[in-house]
Amino acid sequence: MKTLFIAPLVLLLSACAGDYTFNSNLDGEAIDEYFKASDVVVFEGNSHPTAPYEIIGLVEGETCQEGANDAPASIREARTLARRAAADKGANAILIKKCMVFEEQGQGCFSRAVCIGQAIKTPETDKQ
Repeated sequence: MKTLFIAPLVLLLSACAGDYTFNSNLDGEAIDEYFKASDVVVFEGNSHPTAPYEIIGLVEGETCQEGANDAPASIREARTLARRAAADKGANAILIKKCMVFEEQGQGCFSRAVCIGQAIKTPETDKQ
């Protein structure tokens, strides 16, 4: 009985042993592009970096609720888009100046969220 059990087990395990390769449709550059906003530190309100910084330029992020049944525009998404825009300019931090939500319909949106800030470069970004 033991022999009848061991023989199929050996065949099953030997089928798993082989030279397999893994191919993925994920692109390393696309992943870096998606997560680059996480490299930008956000300073908002009375929070400012303690080290001297260089202002690179003005950035904004905007989201739009295109359909009545779509998710409402969110400040969180607008802030992330502003962080991505800051990263595109070579910044490692952003000073958020103002975030607003517009509930009235206009410009093809049922609601809009906008965040405006300054992309900045600091020697060492303070973590909040």
